[in-house]
Amino acid sequence: MLTVLAITGACDAQSRIHGDWLVTPVKQKAQVFKRANGKELVLDNGLVRRVFRLTPNVACVDYKNLVNGQQLLRAVKPEGSLIIDGHTYNIGGLYGQTENAYLVPDSVDHYQAHDQDLHFVSYSLSDLQPFINWKPVGWAMNKQQPTGKMVSFVYGSTDAALGGILVKVNYELFDGIPLMVKWVSVENKSERTIIVGRVMNEMLALVEEESAVVGSTEQMKKQHGIYVETNYAFNNAMRYDLSDQTTHWLADSTYTSQVNYNYQTPALLEIYPEKVTAVKLKPGEVYKSVRSYELLMDSYDRERRGLAIRQMYRTVAPWTTENPIFMHLVSKTDDEVYRAIDQCAATGYEALILSFGSNCDMEDITIANINRWKKIAGYAHSKGIRIGGYSLFSSRRISDEDDVIDPVTGKPDAVAFFGHAPCMGSKWGLAYIKKLETFIGDAGFDIFENDGPYPGDVCASIVHPGHAGLGDSQWRQMELQKGLYHWCSEHGVYVNAPDWYFLDGTNKIAIGYREVNFSLPREDQKILNRQNIYDGLWEKTPSMSWGFVPLTRYQGGGPEAVLEPLSAHLKDYEQLMMQYYGAGVQACYRGPRLYDSRATGRVVISVINWYKKYRAILNSDIIHLRRADGRDWDGIMHVNPQLKTKAMVMLYNPLKEKITRIIQLPVYYTGLTNKATIKEKEGMPMQYLVSRDYTVTLKVTLQPESYTWFVIE
Repeated sequence: MLTVLAITGACDAQSRIHGDWLVTPVKQKAQVFKRANGKELVLDNGLVRRVFRLTPNVACVDYKNLVNGQQLLRAVKPEGSLIIDGHTYNIGGLYGQTENAYLVPDSVDHYQAHDQDLHFVSYSLSDLQPFINWKPVGWAMNKQQPTGKMVSFVYGSTDAALGGILVKVNYELFDGIPLMVKWVSVENKSERTIIVGRVMNEMLALVEEESAVVGSTEQMKKQHGIYVETNYAFNNAMRYDLSDQTTHWLADSTYTSQVNYNYQTPALLEIYPEKVTAVKLKPGEVYKSVRSYELLMDSYDRERRGLAIRQMYRTVAPWTTENPIFMHLVSKTDDEVYRAIDQCAATGYEALILSFGSNCDMEDITIANINRWKKIAGYAHSKGIRIGGYSLFSSRRISDEDDVIDPVTGKPDAVAFFGHAPCMGSKWGLAYIKKLETFIGDAGFDIFENDGPYPGDVCASIVHPGHAGLGDSQWRQMELQKGLYHWCSEHGVYVNAPDWYFLDGTNKIAIGYREVNFSLPREDQKILNRQNIYDGLWEKTPSMSWGFVPLTRYQGGGPEAVLEPLSAHLKDYEQLMMQYYGAGVQACYRGPRLYDSRATGRVVISVINWYKKYRAILNSDIIHLRRADGRDWDGIMHVNPQLKTKAMVMLYNPLKEKITRIIQLPVYYTGLTNKATIKEKEGMPMQYLVSRDYTVTLKVTLQPESYTWFVIE
């Protein structure tokens, strides 16, 4: 435990950081201290400050973005709420505020606590501990776990019905980023089983984003100064905002002075999973709520907001910065696998994934099958190649007994997200997880590609051993899916999974594409792929996404669509590789081989060597320059002020004619302020002046249907 510091309020004002945290690393560390009045506890890292009144109960009374000075809080609310055995309890909270449009600090002295609420008992401080004990194996942009401080507030109750029930509200404050994580734990120290219903781990009365006399809660804009993600998101959208299952923006009926005549302003934020209503908690068990990642924003600019979110992921989920160079092998025989391993080793690839339709069944845990793949994995490892396999969970039918049961009709699969779906809590589902862990562990696989990860299907079965009924079915299945990903991360197993499980250990998600588009002519595919890259990397780092390059016929199309034979389409093959590697994005090069001739092999080696030479900058953040539209040039720019290479610009000309253009490069996030040294490809460097608006004027000439790149130092 850490000693609590007593610091006067005057010291709080000095903690604001000078400079831009997205350009210059913040040296100030997170701190937790008690103010001199003894009534308030402060969490502060120089970028964000959150203050809690401790008496007569705990309540947040100050939530401030220290970067731009924005105060987010307008009123006091409980720290959260929970339902136990059908009874609702507020966690902490103070009462007596009469004007809910703003909070006057001195007025808090007159607020009172309610006896029926859970009351504050004590708090403890500690250094931040890793949420997942990730075991990094290959190259990663960041192999360091986050640092910071954690505060746990302990609550009790005078209600005999809550005897032996320990509730904690936990805050994690991170170093170097305006970010906090909040979660609630319920520990059953009694001798009886309790039913935990809805657990609301965050409740904030936020300043409204806008005022309108008429308008619904759904129509009106939400507070832009705070961005919230939780580790409870799914639905195959490949974007968090569309996958979120826990964020609820509501009207606040106590805010009677708001402009909206029907009191519908979205000024109350609550965080909870809606479909989790009845989780049995046996004696000795601990329930841990979703984790709310609260990132404070200082701008409306889309690029800057995206940069902040990307930095959040690099900080709290460093496993997402791992980015192995992999091939997606389609194989029917073991000999084909051995040949592909040899090709990967010869070209500089680092991993081989046995794609869907291949000859690897990860659910077969017979001794013969495991020994067979253990031998192949050993050969791959001897060549420096990681190896992995593919397994589909959802969108497949198992049986009436094992599939999800519709709560309305009582029939299997009636409302499954993908049409068919097994329940992860069924006998088959529990065995499925055990089989995967057994196969991966015993065969020595390093990568797990989990297609159709659990998409949130509820299940009304009361006989599945992994959940009790409808009220806990989603929660229990999520815990099972997360548990598998935690196990993989902690055992050095890289995970591709096309849904939003990043905060629970997955490494990569699909960038977002329509599969049938790979049946289109290669000329169209090149432009569409660049659009996918541009659109898919606003809020994800390059290493968080995979693209797709089918080398053989895929879902249709003729000779104009496929790359095989590779030697006959070498220019297109090279450009498709350069587009993805130039974005820092690994694509699934799906086929039986990486090259079919010495000339093809030389091209693959050249691209991989180029990528490895510039790997650090190519895995850095992207600044969006111009989206591909087939009418003119398009391009992106990687930036990283911490590297010697400050930026890498990738430009493309889709036209059938040579073009010359004057391009304004925004170099603010490179950290360069006066001069920039720029060279095209490996040419001679030239110096350019950085203008007062942090741009560099660059004249470029692009040959017909070509690409080029520029290095900025």
